[in-house]
Amino acid sequence: MSTTIKTDSVWFTTKGQVVIPVWLRRQFGIEEGTRASVMATDEGILLKPITRAYIKSLRGKYRHLPVMEALAEDRKREREL
Repeated sequence: MSTTIKTDSVWFTTKGQVVIPVWLRRQFGIEEGTRASVMATDEGILLKPITRAYIKSLRGKYRHLPVMEALAEDRKREREL
């Protein structure tokens, strides 16, 4: 992402739909069918696209947590059954 801030305006339809400007879709790799998570924050609505690049960036991120060790043990037990 660049360090300059670019803004744009969007409109909501009666169904609550909004069109994300093409320059933002290109910048964040949003293609047809891309899902997004939506959160309410103190500043407003946060829309985070869930792209292939985002999912790939999560690989191995939580490997060191004890929850992952417990999950691995559960899977091992299931295979033994």
